[in-house]
Amino acid sequence: MSDVTHTIHSRPELRLTVILGLDDLWHHKPKYQEIVRRARDAGLAGASVWRGTEGYGASSHIHTARLLDLADGLPVLVVVVDEEPRIRAFLETIADLLGQATVTLDHVERIHVSDA
Repeated sequence: MSDVTHTIHSRPELRLTVILGLDDLWHHKPKYQEIVRRARDAGLAGASVWRGTEGYGASSHIHTARLLDLADGLPVLVVVVDEEPRIRAFLETIADLLGQATVTLDHVERIHVSDA
């Protein structure tokens, strides 16, 4: 057991989630890389990318990593969390990347734990 005490801080923020296909490109580069770069350039708190193993979209065609010949079009999630005004402003800067994407916004509580 540790003698160190911790302080927990929380604040409301907004989570932006962009669901793309792994193969979605912008100027010959993956769109998810461009979104992360623009998030960093905008000074947002952080961005993460997760690669899905299976999913389907508007076509209702299931894309899966289980079969090599169907491994194209796998889903990728880009998640960015920051203050609501900053996320809403950021959306304007990535609008050109969102044509075929699914985009969601969720109110979240961001937790920060520090040593007291």
